[in-house]
Amino acid sequence: MGQKRNPLGFRLGTTQGHYSRWFEQPKMYSEGLQEDQKIQNCIKNYIQKNGKASPGVEGIARIEIQKRIDLIQIIIHMGFQKFLIENRPRGIEELQRNVQKELHFENRKLNIAITRITKPYGNSKILAEFIAGQLKNRVAFRKAMKKAIELTEQADTKGIQIQIAGRIDGKEIARIEWIREGRVPLQTIRAKMDYCAYTVRTIYGVLGIKIWIFTGEE
Repeated sequence: MGQKRNPLGFRLGTTQGHYSRWFEQPKMYSEGLQEDQKIQNCIKNYIQKNGKASPGVEGIARIEIQKRIDLIQIIIHMGFQKFLIENRPRGIEELQRNVQKELHFENRKLNIAITRITKPYGNSKILAEFIAGQLKNRVAFRKAMKKAIELTEQADTKGIQIQIAGRIDGKEIARIEWIREGRVPLQTIRAKMDYCAYTVRTIYGVLGIKIWIFTGEE
């Protein structure tokens, strides 16, 4: 049996970097980890409430967190950030106040920056949200996967693999369906891979979406 492991963790230190960068005493490590989770949840909740995208769609590719003794730097990589562009800087200032209020930052400054992804559908997280939206709207899963592949081709990717698992189309027996286009070299460490595992709730039950995107080699 082949053992599957996370493609991002497999490439840490080579083509993949950490999203959170900070140091902490061993006894305080769990608190720092929980703080990261609260920051991410607070940002995602704010975007879902105040964003102009459809419900459940965040448009966030990733959130990077850098911590120092007196400063927390947060960089949000987004594909769709209309709600923050149109009322900037008020939108970012309001988001900072929400995070500070939620986490009670007193002795540390908080700085939030937003960077836009030029080709959002070349990101696995945003693409998974797109497929999830299609499945919720009862679009045929094969049609949704083919449309997703068309969008990634516009983003100049080298290859993509999409997998959907669960009670697809409401069938009584759960199954796995997948499609691949181009090269997806999972065993090549120098290959730059983007990976996402996403869960979507439909009227038939829970479906799991996995996406692997190959963007090139170093």
